[in-house]
Amino acid sequence: MIKVFKFGGASVRDAASVKKLGSILRQFENQPMVVVVSAMGKTTNALEALLVAAKTGMNEMQKQLIQLKNYHLGIANELFPKPNQKLIHQIEEYFSGLLEELLHFNDQDFDQWYDQVVCFGELLSTLIVSDWLNANGIACKLIDSREYVVTDNRHRSANVDWIATEQRMETLRPFFNEHRLLLTQGFIGRGSNGRSTTLGREGSDFSAAIFAYCLDAADVTIWKDVPGLLNADPKRMEQTVQLYSISYNEAIELAFYGATVIHPKTIKPLYNKSIPLFVRSFVEPERRPTMISENNNDDSLIPSYIFKDNQLLISLSPRDFSFMDEDCLEAIFGILSRHQIHTNVVQTSALSLSLCIDDRPGLAEAIIRMFGDRFFVRYNHGLQLLTIRHYDEARLPDLLASKKVLVEQRSRTTLQFVLGE
Repeated sequence: MIKVFKFGGASVRDAASVKKLGSILRQFENQPMVVVVSAMGKTTNALEALLVAAKTGMNEMQKQLIQLKNYHLGIANELFPKPNQKLIHQIEEYFSGLLEELLHFNDQDFDQWYDQVVCFGELLSTLIVSDWLNANGIACKLIDSREYVVTDNRHRSANVDWIATEQRMETLRPFFNEHRLLLTQGFIGRGSNGRSTTLGREGSDFSAAIFAYCLDAADVTIWKDVPGLLNADPKRMEQTVQLYSISYNEAIELAFYGATVIHPKTIKPLYNKSIPLFVRSFVEPERRPTMISENNNDDSLIPSYIFKDNQLLISLSPRDFSFMDEDCLEAIFGILSRHQIHTNVVQTSALSLSLCIDDRPGLAEAIIRMFGDRFFVRYNHGLQLLTIRHYDEARLPDLLASKKVLVEQRSRTTLQFVLGE
């Protein structure tokens, strides 16, 4: 059966990482597989910065474009002892196409142009990786995932057309008669209008799950620069513990609350076909991975701690002193949905509604414009959201020390705090 591997940006950030990727693939030489690769290093961030520069001035945009091109050319030249003129020419062509998109950039339709620009990161990455693999005895066929991942025309968070995508991916099966390895891009698809779309930031995990679902894969492996799925960010907490086995349900809960190892949309298609997901160390591939499957025996054994910074707390109170009833809530959440604003915590009382959401520039002011006519609006910037799954009361004093608790919410398995300094 087919395996699906996904390598993130850190796994292809430089020439040494690309070679490491090759050494991992050599360990699975007789296994048919689809390999999904992200943009190199922080390329997506750099492409987002190019969009900002396109609004401010040609000189700064061209300067950043040259830096990004030199980064990719530098990796290509380091991978090949002798200059690979064909690859260099292809990279140059991609950057000419990227410049063309930037020159036509229209801020009035930012999301559409965002997708046309950021897709170049994955296209460049897979171009370089496929050339190096084929030149070093790891034969692969490079395919454009936009030809197979069919979406609607929503940009920056496109919805997959599963029926059309399955039909397209059926055409991939004959390739495995001639090619053991298909290499493709994560994160990107194509809408019915022919324009590139993206599946949401960090959406390459989801891409791997889409290919696995449509091709009935044996399993999916996400290669990370961490040992596996940990119970907390090691940069936030000491003495983290690896979660060696969790269920699909637990993984979805952790992803929903903000755990960054797994993209939130990844789990559902795998769950639907009982395809196990492994999170393995790119740095130490021999280490025991985390396995996400139907088995829920270990879910509650270890508390998990999820920190989200840059949170905005919004409090709404009706100006006419009416109750915060179902009609009122329906109106509020309808507006939030239309503006694609996701709530991380919701707490209601008779006369008020509190919402904790990811902050971004101008969001508080936009919410005042949305709701100010009907509600009194109060807000707090710069907050932190702490979510604890299967919480241990004994650790709470240390976690909350020197913090001001603005909102607390608990259920049988989950405890959440919105915290200020």
